[in-house]
Amino acid sequence: MTTANDPLVNWDAFAQARAELGANFVRILGYFREDGVKSVSQIEEAMRAHNATAMVIPAHTLKGEARQFGADPLAELAETIEMTARACIERHDTPTQALEFVVQLRPLFETTLGLLEREANPLVERKPAAFGRRAFAN
Repeated sequence: MTTANDPLVNWDAFAQARAELGANFVRILGYFREDGVKSVSQIEEAMRAHNATAMVIPAHTLKGEARQFGADPLAELAETIEMTARACIERHDTPTQALEFVVQLRPLFETTLGLLEREANPLVERKPAAFGRRAFAN
């Protein structure tokens, strides 16, 4: 796996999802890609239209699917967008406060998805984690 302290993916959660989903893992990761691309586009479109209501469901969907694969920063950003949009709905306001988060969404989604797909690819060579120190000859 990629480094254990990767800031974009909780690899323990990723491994757990992979184990629980078994043979369905790659297919469901593919759904995450499809749904995520659609959700990000819908959120951006809603932002351009100043429509907070249209942001809620795609942000909620992205949040849940990202959490399933251990993409915690992506899930947190989607949750921030969702909660900001919900607050705007309650205030009958446009979602201008969400703009800074929406701008961050696509690059974070694409980077995170790349990491997840690279790790899920069975053709990627994996190196075992090294323990201890390597002995050097004098």
